[in-house]
Amino acid sequence: MNAQEVFPGVYRINGKFATKSLAPKVKVYGEDLRRVGKDEFRMWDPKRSKLGAALVKGLRNLPIKPAATVLYLGAANGTTSSHVADIVGEKGTVFAVEFSPHSMRDLLEVCEQRKNMLPILADARMPQAYADMVKKVDVVYADIADRDQTAALLRNAEAFGAKYVMIAVKARCIDSTANPRQIYQQERAKIEKVAKVTDFLILDPFETDHCFIVAEMKR
Repeated sequence: MNAQEVFPGVYRINGKFATKSLAPKVKVYGEDLRRVGKDEFRMWDPKRSKLGAALVKGLRNLPIKPAATVLYLGAANGTTSSHVADIVGEKGTVFAVEFSPHSMRDLLEVCEQRKNMLPILADARMPQAYADMVKKVDVVYADIADRDQTAALLRNAEAFGAKYVMIAVKARCIDSTANPRQIYQQERAKIEKVAKVTDFLILDPFETDHCFIVAEMKR
C-alpha cells in the first residue's frame, strides 16, 4: 500500500483521499486510519466533508498548503477543519471559528489534539469580534448555514487580507424556494466581483444542493 501525494499535504491511498495525521491513533469522526511505513493517515470521507467531496469531484486548485494560515468559518465539530489542520501541519495555523456552543465542546477536544488549531467561539459574520486574535491569513474557508454566507466569506477575506477564498455554498440556506443552480450562479457572481474563480463544483451526490467555489482575490 502506497500513499501518493496529489496536493501538498493531501494523499491518495487505494484510490481514496487522506491526510497525514497530526494526532496518531486519534479519530475525529470515526474515519478509517491507515499506516503506510512510519506514517499514519486519516482517510477522508467525502460523505462527511464538503472539501472531501470537492476533492472527489475533481478539485483542481487547493490553496490550503503546508505552513499556510487558514481562517475556517463554521468549523462545527472539527470534521473537515481537522483535515485542514493536518494539511497545514505544525508550521501552519487554523483559526477555527464556530458559533454554536454545543459544537464548540466537540471542537475543543479536537483542538487539544492538534496544537495548530485555535478555536474561536464567535459569529463568522462579524470578523471584528475576533480581529484581536486573527491577523493576516492566506485562506478563508467558509461552511456556514446563513443566507449571507458569501458576504461573510468576503468580509473576512477583506478584514484579514486573504489571498484565496473557499466556500461550500448551501443553496437551501440562502433561498429554499429557488432552483439551487440559480443560487450557485448568484453567489458565484458575488465572488467574481472581487476574485477570480478557479474552481466551481456541484457536490451532488455527496452533498445535495451544495456547490463548492475556490477563488483568488483581486488585489
